Amino acid sequence: MVYKISEMREINLPVSRIRSVSAQLIASMAPNLLLLDLGMAISFVTIALPDLLNASEGLSLNEEQASWFGSLPFLSQPFGALASGPIVDYFGRKRATFLVNIPHVIAWILMYFSWNLPSLFIANALLGLGTGIMEAPISSYVSEICEPSVRGAICTVTQLFLSIGMSAMYMLGAATSWRMAALLSLSVPIVTMLMALFVVPDTPVWLLSRGKEQDALKSLCYLRGWTSPDNVREEFDELVVYAKTIDSCVICNKENTENKHEKVENECEHDKINIIKRFFMKFNIIMLCKETLRPLFFSLMYFMFYVMSGLYPIKPNMENVCGAMGMADNGKTIVVMVGVLSFLASVIVIIGIKYLGKRKLGIPAMFGTAICCTGLSVYASLHLSDKVFSYDPKTFPEEKSVVPLVLFYGLTIFTGINVSWILLGEVFPFRSRATSQGIAAAWNYIVTFVGAKTLIDLETNFKLTGVFATYAAFGYIGTLYLYLYMPETEGKTLPEVESFYHGKHRIFADDWFVNMFRKSKREKN
Repeated sequence: MVYKISEMREINLPVSRIRSVSAQLIASMAPNLLLLDLGMAISFVTIALPDLLNASEGLSLNEEQASWFGSLPFLSQPFGALASGPIVDYFGRKRATFLVNIPHVIAWILMYFSWNLPSLFIANALLGLGTGIMEAPISSYVSEICEPSVRGAICTVTQLFLSIGMSAMYMLGAATSWRMAALLSLSVPIVTMLMALFVVPDTPVWLLSRGKEQDALKSLCYLRGWTSPDNVREEFDELVVYAKTIDSCVICNKENTENKHEKVENECEHDKINIIKRFFMKFNIIMLCKETLRPLFFSLMYFMFYVMSGLYPIKPNMENVCGAMGMADNGKTIVVMVGVLSFLASVIVIIGIKYLGKRKLGIPAMFGTAICCTGLSVYASLHLSDKVFSYDPKTFPEEKSVVPLVLFYGLTIFTGINVSWILLGEVFPFRSRATSQGIAAAWNYIVTFVGAKTLIDLETNFKLTGVFATYAAFGYIGTLYLYLYMPETEGKTLPEVESFYHGKHRIFADDWFVNMFRKSKREKN
């Protein structure tokens, strides 16, 4: 069929699926690079600690100092995570993506030039602070720019860059000194800042919440494949309605809901009341409502079980733990393989999340970590001497075995298949999203700090057998918790996910075992 040029101009051709998804992937590249830098930052202590522990020359750490050095970033991360929510809400997703790189720029420079232990510890604390600040921009931005049908996959691609960052740092640790690794890492936040300035649009929802409708429409056109406004009109109108709901006074909405039969004045009077009183009234409505508290409690529990189920507490001292377990490979090689396997696990999530959903990935992954930790605990009980101590290489066993190596690699893969960070960007309402994400991320780092700092105490009192038995217990309990309370958010819009937590409290398990009890309860009632 032949069309005249004048006729073609009147036709709004639909944007191809590839083009639309490509636009969203390109827009998510700045958050992706944030996670790349984040992965390098949280893995840095793993490559630096073996060289610093009782070093014969240069900077040197004893066992207690090494324990603090390994866990210090996780102690400073919560402060950054709590600050990240207000930063994102005030500056917007785009500008926040630029600003949160500043602590890491300073940290990598200071780490390279560190001349004594205080400067070394300050640089490490700044790495943790910057890592915490990055959390809310990453989760908020990616979840708000994506269509529901591809949100899970693109969020998983974003998490893939975390694995790439970890792998890159482990490879740098095998190829060069920890100082040079810090210097090379400086390039990532600089490139991210340039991407945030020139490539990334702000999210349409945030722009609408600030009354910038034209900018929001332009952003949506970009994110749906550089298309015309007519092709995104339906979605944009839905966002406008959603944004008006968000922009309205939350106190008025609450009062109108509670007093449906009373006459409502058009003019809002709450801006005239005392600012402190208004703040606490809004906090009570936004942060203490069930739509926020229920997913927040779920996220806190998920992070606790995920972190304490094996891999993360031992990461700072991973090379030495592998040597103490008598694994049949060089410690640095194992560390590099952990990065590679984490990357492959992220690829598995990208492929599987579209077909299986998040429940069928997250629950078996948690159970897998429990099984692997159980195997490592049993192996340590049967084959390791009571004198073995991971902070003292002189006690490492001479006999090597492939069994703990296979179990440890299995633990790495199952840990990498978790979906906790993906859910973090989906389960919260818009008004409380950034703040709740910051709180959840802060809690994640507090638990990680506790896990990393108590490794030396657990091992001193219960040996490696007790260490892995403790982590296995967290994995088993976490599996049961996720089975009951983990929602399936794949393919759901953000308002639909928000509705999960409105009304009566829900158990999300839906199979013959749970339904048997539900049926019995209904019959009894």
